[in-house]
Amino acid sequence: MKIELQGKNAIVAGGSRGIGRSIALAFAEAGANVSICARGEEALRATEAELKRFGHTVHCATCDLGDGPAVTAYVNAAAQALGGIDVLVNNASGFGSSDDEAGWAASINIDLMASVRASYAALAHLEKSKGSILHISSISGLMASARTPPYGAVKAALIQYTKTQAAQLAGKHIRVNCIAPGSIEFPGGSWEDRKTSNPKLYNAILESIRFGRLGTPEEVANVALFLASDAASWVTGQTIAVDGGQMLT
Repeated sequence: MKIELQGKNAIVAGGSRGIGRSIALAFAEAGANVSICARGEEALRATEAELKRFGHTVHCATCDLGDGPAVTAYVNAAAQALGGIDVLVNNASGFGSSDDEAGWAASINIDLMASVRASYAALAHLEKSKGSILHISSISGLMASARTPPYGAVKAALIQYTKTQAAQLAGKHIRVNCIAPGSIEFPGGSWEDRKTSNPKLYNAILESIRFGRLGTPEEVANVALFLASDAASWVTGQTIAVDGGQMLT
């Protein structure tokens, strides 16, 4: 089965690197017009160039997803540039790993509230298109997260929000789903860094994964593509772990 998003308009909030970048590229390859945002200009423009190779409409903007008004303005600008919104992907993360006020604030404001705010801003457009929302959480939200309490707690909240939002929006024929990735490795990412900066942790995580390796952003993007497509027309309120069996240990 070939999955297509031909002519669909998709926003990937946090789409310049790693999982977000791979989702945006997968959507563009499947025929979608794509908008991405990120804080870093260099990575944003590099991904923009990759997206343009597919020949569809591309919109990119710098945006601090921790800034509520900026999130709303970005979503509105993306909708105007693309001609509407069929898919909203919330991939923001503040990586609040420290168990202190700053760590909790970063996780709540970015991992959770950026998704809430983007959803609010996109809702009128999604009602017209009968589109879908996809949140990117983490398996840290499905199990104990001893190393990163704020991150795990807020990712769990995002999974709960997925269920509630799906129930609220089902009557409007808007689907809401969530992906919970396991440990994903990519150039410039946190796990590539830990391979050298904290090899003990990296190897412990590697040993915990029954497939014997960390995942790739493309493997998460494949699931995102399915959930955003008409092939998943009867799927809503679900969280799918993409972790190579990491939670089975």
